[in-house]
Amino acid sequence: MKILITGGAGYIGSILTPFLLDNEHDVTVLDNISYKQSSLLECCYRENFEFIKGDARDVSLLRKIVPQFDVIIPLAAVVGAPACDKDPLLATSINLDAVVAINTIRSKSQWVLYPTTNSGYGVGEENVFCTEETPLRPISLYGRTKVQAEQALLESENVITFRLATVLGLSPRMRLDLMVNDFTHRAIRDRFIVLFEENFMRNYIHIRDVARVFLFGIGNFERMKNRPYNVGLSSANLSKRQLCEKIKEHLPDFAIYSSSMGKDPDQRNYVVSNERIEQAGWRPKYSLDDGIKELIKGYKILNTWNFTNL
Repeated sequence: MKILITGGAGYIGSILTPFLLDNEHDVTVLDNISYKQSSLLECCYRENFEFIKGDARDVSLLRKIVPQFDVIIPLAAVVGAPACDKDPLLATSINLDAVVAINTIRSKSQWVLYPTTNSGYGVGEENVFCTEETPLRPISLYGRTKVQAEQALLESENVITFRLATVLGLSPRMRLDLMVNDFTHRAIRDRFIVLFEENFMRNYIHIRDVARVFLFGIGNFERMKNRPYNVGLSSANLSKRQLCEKIKEHLPDFAIYSSSMGKDPDQRNYVVSNERIEQAGWRPKYSLDDGIKELIKGYKILNTWNFTNL
C-alpha cells in the first residue's frame, strides 16, 4: 500500500518506516527534521521510499499530497507532558490541529492509523484495569490534545487508534526522556536513582512492537477499524519502584533510594488492560527484559544526553 507518515523521522517513525519498507509497502515521510536528525538516511537507497521536507501543519501541502495515499499515519507530535507545557501553542497545533486537518482533507475511503497514548486515562482507580471503555480523563496538555485528536478521528470512518503504553527501546532518533530509557541510562551513568512518587504505575511497550502493531493493523484493518486499542505489555504494569528493581536485575550495582520530596511533572497513575488487541490476534514479541538488555548495549555507544524532546 502507499503510506504517508507525518513525523516519520522521529523516535517511532525511524523504526516504523524501514519496517514497513521491509514489508513491501511504499512509504513517504513528511518531516521538518526539527531535531536535525539523519535517522532515515539508510532508507534512501530504497525505490519504495520518498521523503518530503515540510511541516505537518502546512494545510496547502497536505491538500496536495494526502489524496495520493491509501494509508495515513499521523506520527508528528510534540510528545510528553514537559515538552507540551514548554510550548502549548506548538503542541496544540501539531498534536491536534494538524491531525484534524488531515482528517478533513482525506477521503473517507483512505485509512488512518493513529498513535495516541494511554496517558489519556489520567489517574486510574487502584487495582482497576483501564480498558478502552474506561472514561478518558487526561491530566496534561499532552494527554488532552491526543485524546481530542483521537475523538475527532473516531467520529469519522476507516480509523484505528492505538493507545500506546510508554515506549522503550533504541531508535536512530533516540529519546532518553522516556521512563525505561531514562532509568536504564541513570543506572549505567550514575549507578543510583532517587525515586519520588515511586508507587505511580505505568504500562510499557517496546518500540519494535509498536512498529509490528501498525503492520498488524494494516493487515487486519477491515475487522479492526473504527475502534481504539490499548497497546502494551500485559506483563509490565509496573510502579516506578518495580521498574527500577527490574533494571537492577540486569545492573546489580544500581542503588535505588526513596524520597518523600519531589513531584512527577506527569501525574499519570494507572494499570492498563491490553485484552482487546490480544483478542484481535496480536501479541508483543519483545519483553521488558529484552528492552533493558538492548538499552544496556546501546548505551555503550551513546555517550551524550542530547536525545530528549526538550
